[in-house]
Amino acid sequence: MVMAMALPISMKHPSSLANQHLCRTSPPQAHSHLLPCTRGKSRPSIRLPLPRTPRALDDPPAAADGDASFAVLASMQSQHNEIVVVDTPESRVLLLDSTHNIHSLLNKDQKWTGSYWDEFASLPAIVPPGPIGIFGLGGGTAAHLMLQSWPSLHLEGWEIDDILIDIAREYFGLSGLEQSTQAGGSLSVHIGDALSPSATVPGGFAGIIVDLFCDGKILPQLKEISTWLDMNKKLMPNGRIMVNCGGVHGELSDGGDGPTNINVSDASWMQNSTIKALCQAFPDKLSWKRLKEQESENYLALTGPTPDLNSWSAALPSPLSSNVKHWKPCKLA
Repeated sequence: MVMAMALPISMKHPSSLANQHLCRTSPPQAHSHLLPCTRGKSRPSIRLPLPRTPRALDDPPAAADGDASFAVLASMQSQHNEIVVVDTPESRVLLLDSTHNIHSLLNKDQKWTGSYWDEFASLPAIVPPGPIGIFGLGGGTAAHLMLQSWPSLHLEGWEIDDILIDIAREYFGLSGLEQSTQAGGSLSVHIGDALSPSATVPGGFAGIIVDLFCDGKILPQLKEISTWLDMNKKLMPNGRIMVNCGGVHGELSDGGDGPTNINVSDASWMQNSTIKALCQAFPDKLSWKRLKEQESENYLALTGPTPDLNSWSAALPSPLSSNVKHWKPCKLA
């Protein structure tokens, strides 16, 4: 069953490549059921009408009273995910797993998403020159934003679900990112476990983006100190890791009655198990921030010495230049 989801979204048209794994409507049709969709705190929320069940090529959904506000382009089950691709006049959205949380979002008319993917694009300004790893590539939203902002970057993306990569290449323009930009940057895609010892590059990563969730929950390994110590060994000197730590209780998916009320104080990061593990792994060398989205409670973490926020801000375009000023150091009592 396609679960309900709720949020205003937008994207850039990806290239279309035929792939044998895809179940899709042909042509895409509108769906009439408006369901109150919810999402886990780790993902942004949208208000979106979704079908009650996915439809395949041999069972195309019928339009209702000329309503063409969205279309389900693909829906299928892989070994790792329930995958649904939804297209709206503003955006294309990738929904995954039984929660149907939003895992990727591409806007048609604007670059920035207004969510945590934007924050990832600020990392290259504070790391040494060199490859940046994306652990949890999904549909490639972060890769799009990073290569648009830093076209000479070399990105190395890990994704465990090969079928999801096929979907991303067809519907989210991932194959275009695998081609060199005029400045020489590109994305290399690796199918496999991002937390395995093999997820590395010669000489180490200049930075690593971590965005790893399963069934609406952050991976349990990310609450273990040893995971972060092992990942830190994959960095070159002065490299950094930036992590999407999910919501207040990063290990939980939102049950759905609305945002949890919390006190956003300087110690509020202690409510997030992933940040607590990171702070123990990197004492006095971890920063955090809580996103100020209207419907998000995401926490982000950044390893390494606290950056000079003014210098970092000056090296970034708007809106990133103002966003980075909200990072704060983590300190255990």
